[in-house]
Amino acid sequence: MNTKPAHQKELFGHPAGLYILFFTELWERFSYYGMRAILTLYMLAKVSSENPGLGWEEGKALAIYGWYTMLVYVVSIPGGIIADKILGQKQSVMIGGWLLVAGHGVLSIEQDWAFYTGLLLIVLGVGMLKPNISTMVGGLYREGDARRDKGFSIFYIGINVGAAVAAILVGYIASEYGWHYGFGLAAIGMVLGQVVYIFGQRYLTHVGNKPSSLISANEPSVSIKEIFQTMLSTKKSLAVLVLLLALSFIIPIQFMDTEVSAYIVFFIFLSIVVGFMMTVYEDLNGKVEKDRFIVLLLSFLIVIVFWGAFEQAGGLLNIYAQQKTDRFLPVFDYTVPAAFFQSLNPSYIIIFGIPVALFWAWMKKRGKEASSIFKMAIGVIVMGLGFVFMVFATLQYEANGEAAIYWLIFAYLLHTIGELSASPVALSFITKLAPLRYGALMMGLYFAATGLGNKVAGIIGESSQAERIEIELSAEQNQLSQFVANESAEEVFKNNKAFTIETQLYSNSSGEVVFEEVKTGKNINSIFTFEGDKSQSELLSRIQPYETSGDNKLLTYLKFDYKEGQYVGVIAIDQFQTDLEFKTFMGIVIFTVAFGILVILLLKPLKRLTHGAEEKEIEGLEAEGFEIADDEVK
Repeated sequence: MNTKPAHQKELFGHPAGLYILFFTELWERFSYYGMRAILTLYMLAKVSSENPGLGWEEGKALAIYGWYTMLVYVVSIPGGIIADKILGQKQSVMIGGWLLVAGHGVLSIEQDWAFYTGLLLIVLGVGMLKPNISTMVGGLYREGDARRDKGFSIFYIGINVGAAVAAILVGYIASEYGWHYGFGLAAIGMVLGQVVYIFGQRYLTHVGNKPSSLISANEPSVSIKEIFQTMLSTKKSLAVLVLLLALSFIIPIQFMDTEVSAYIVFFIFLSIVVGFMMTVYEDLNGKVEKDRFIVLLLSFLIVIVFWGAFEQAGGLLNIYAQQKTDRFLPVFDYTVPAAFFQSLNPSYIIIFGIPVALFWAWMKKRGKEASSIFKMAIGVIVMGLGFVFMVFATLQYEANGEAAIYWLIFAYLLHTIGELSASPVALSFITKLAPLRYGALMMGLYFAATGLGNKVAGIIGESSQAERIEIELSAEQNQLSQFVANESAEEVFKNNKAFTIETQLYSNSSGEVVFEEVKTGKNINSIFTFEGDKSQSELLSRIQPYETSGDNKLLTYLKFDYKEGQYVGVIAIDQFQTDLEFKTFMGIVIFTVAFGILVILLLKPLKRLTHGAEEKEIEGLEAEGFEIADDEVK
């Protein structure tokens, strides 16, 4: 008769608690990635469309997406500290789970206040859950247990299965029944995860418990409080910090028109991080530690560059899939929802994770270059080359008016191959370089660097979108009926629904901008008025490089949405936006490839600066707290 306590029981050769954490994380990732797949699309959807959203401009949506994904990482830092010092991982995961249930549930409410409230709750929930559940997986195994890495591999399968299935199911529900039903499905997924976690507590009684005061007292790590005190008491660090804090206010106030307060807080955070890094460097002992710290800073920079490009996935590429990709599959007579493409990355990881790992093991066995820095540089290059396919997509769109579905499929493939080369080694390499007493801080700074990369992604995406030229509808319904394409005009205006008019734009000999409706060829300048004094001059400056005329016209869309009792719209010059996207994709390719090559050229001196840290083997660090397939904690 088996009399073992529940927490000592095993299933398929592993602790039973592993499978509790597996399904908890599977459903948590289902909820997070399901919501992430439709978030940007929801922000863009017109208020008066058949599937109404927030009706925001692309730039604003991408900016919010960047802030959101950055905060998910940054809040993981205090989330880990709270677990380590106060609550323990087990209780922190429980609290994080309920915050996520609340966040996804609130997002399913069709009210404006619910959007920001839901995002805030999700950020707090992920911050409490993500950095701690992986640590609990590691705690299931004794130090040196050979099953540990296999246990993490099983755990990672749950992450990727949850992420892949979520994008498809949530994307389908959101497309067919409405965005808020999609958010609601994500909430249901998180509830299932919590149910599994609650009923599985008896298998987890020995891991993730509250820390004892004795353990805390014997920790070798330098606390954040001690670093902060040293920074404020050192003249050099204090002077730099004061200067950076002053710039944190001056730059947003003087040079930014929007999100001034948010950027002030953002720059203050970066200033403190810089101050911390200076303080740590001054405190290091000897040449070896200081040399390794320099390589550590470069590793953080690689992390920022990588995620700054990679994280276009949920933002800019998601929009491209929605607006410019031909997603119709004639074989199935079905148009694939744009959110489905977010399942490609986790699916590719499941398929190619082992082959890529075996390739690097084969390279190392043959005595070829396979150092961590080299892998990270190659990962950046391969990921960047994925955007070559998006360059081709923009060229095809310019020629045909739509891009083929396979460009995104190939782009995500190279992004994933690059991710599998760079991400698995990044955290373990940084941990090997960090002085032992600063290990916890360096892990926190790794999260900060990843978060900064996500914010950079949002800034790049925002810069790829043309600023809105806003207009207001001034015509009556009977004047517009003939211009509402493929719709019953009567139904559109009866129900105050969104509509788009396709036009050809050019500047005539007198310098006036003329809009001609495509089907009828009629001048429709009289149906709208410009909003703002600068709108018309901005339009003229935007089309000037194209030298438009009656023989050289630009395809332009007048997009109208019904808001607050009236039709308002924007002028979208198709060629101008396509050129911006082309420059963005080509710029990412050039920068990432050049950056990766530069790191490879500096490989020998960088390896010398590590002083053999690459050879250090730290049991479990490659796995614990790090998830090969997870965009959250990498």
